[in-house]
Amino acid sequence: MNWDRFKSLYYHHPRLGFGLDISRMPFPDDFFASMEPKLEKAFADMAALEGGAIANPDENRMVGHYWLRNPDLAPTPELRDVITRTIDAIKEFVAAVHAGDIAPPSGGKFKDLLVVGIGGSALGPQLVQHALGRPNGRRDKMRVTFFDNTDPDGMDYVLSELGSRLKQTLVVVISKSGGTVETRNGMLEAAAAFKDAGLDYPKHFVAVTGEGSKLDQIAQSEGWLARFPMWDWVGGRTSELSAVGLLPAALQGIKIDQMLAGAAAMDEVTRKPKLRENPAALLALMWYWATDGRGAKDMVVLPYKDRLLLFSRYLQQLVMESLGKELDLAGNVVNQGIAVYGNKGSTDQHAYVQQLREGVNNFFVTFIEVLKDRAGASLEVEAGGVTSGDYLQGFLLGTRDALTEKDRHSITITVNEVSPRTLGMLIALYERVVGLYASLIGINAYHQPGVEAGKKAATAVIALRAKILAALKAAAGREFTVDTLATQIGDGANAELVFKVLEHLAANPGNGVKKTGRKPWFESTYSIPAAS
Repeated sequence: MNWDRFKSLYYHHPRLGFGLDISRMPFPDDFFASMEPKLEKAFADMAALEGGAIANPDENRMVGHYWLRNPDLAPTPELRDVITRTIDAIKEFVAAVHAGDIAPPSGGKFKDLLVVGIGGSALGPQLVQHALGRPNGRRDKMRVTFFDNTDPDGMDYVLSELGSRLKQTLVVVISKSGGTVETRNGMLEAAAAFKDAGLDYPKHFVAVTGEGSKLDQIAQSEGWLARFPMWDWVGGRTSELSAVGLLPAALQGIKIDQMLAGAAAMDEVTRKPKLRENPAALLALMWYWATDGRGAKDMVVLPYKDRLLLFSRYLQQLVMESLGKELDLAGNVVNQGIAVYGNKGSTDQHAYVQQLREGVNNFFVTFIEVLKDRAGASLEVEAGGVTSGDYLQGFLLGTRDALTEKDRHSITITVNEVSPRTLGMLIALYERVVGLYASLIGINAYHQPGVEAGKKAATAVIALRAKILAALKAAAGREFTVDTLATQIGDGANAELVFKVLEHLAANPGNGVKKTGRKPWFESTYSIPAAS
């Protein structure tokens, strides 16, 4: 790596406050030229997508998240108007909540926000809340918490944290179909908590969902405070700049217009069909070169900024759900994908950087550098005006050099500060990289059949649970081993699943299932005691 290579490859955009260094990716001199045909097709595919073509052929859907920050790009006046109306409705609703015009029945103002969602309906809002919020939410317009799983203990933790503030809590439930079980369960748990506290939960609840969905019907029938739309042309992992992310962010007090403007500004430069003028195209080609176009190496994301701690988690879904596909667009088995992991610098100096430098070389790194340390002046921690922020940059640059010495390859993204505009830029940048890279390798980035398979398998486990309970109740007082119960219900081939379900039933009160431990362990018995 040398200064001349850096100068020839560094992308710098002063107006955006954005830089991209790919000079530490030692691709050959003819790489760009060799990729030109694939890249031209990727540019054409992206232009068609933005123009309203069916970009998700498996589900016969358009892909329109780019229209969210520039409604004039929408292919029809109707789509343009619905995007604009939704943003206006969000601002109007949020203003009324902040002013106390929409208020809890018990009086006062809504001061807390509970977001119920999963996947893109939680990861994006969580990223924004953590990156742009104030400490403990004390100076935010509203403090934000999340139900982002179907873990009962996790929900109890959040509810305990809210405590008596539940009466001043607004709940936003986010689910496109309304049938996502994790979100449905969170909604039911939240509603039960409000009931137990003697509160009228519909006067606290807001839905973000598809028109006519199960959730939409519930919100209408129960008289929830408001409903905001989700559309089938916006996937969950690219929904942060729709009502999914804009509504929680605005309620928190974040300037959503600046997020949208940052995304639109990045879209403008990443739309250019010229490689050297397009940072998303440069990144997509680096991914292709680093992974041989088949996911041969993992991507480690290391933001050297505490506020960007959740950025790698956000990118995990955006990248891995989009690119992790068994089949290409022609139906060939390709098993594509890029694994993403990361934490933050310089925490990783004391975690997995040791392996990155000296262990298996199966990755490439993306460093994210933020130039502005804090809002005000920094304390001098060493003579000569050295600050904590100087050390943070030192660790980034030093770690990068230490990796380069061992032929570990890296990319560095530089931004001026963490702000709504910058976060919008980063979200838009990686959305475009994913789209371009997907075209380079010929896969559909906008469906998720693997996720659907997991949901179907979970449904089968719930059905098995019902059969197990029915069999135990029908033979109350009789003790069953796993094998005898599996035979009884006709699921002998799934004895391991029967065992796992029985263990869970016996560990939780309310099911009535009793376990009697025996040796060897698989001779333990399970029963529902007979009524006395």
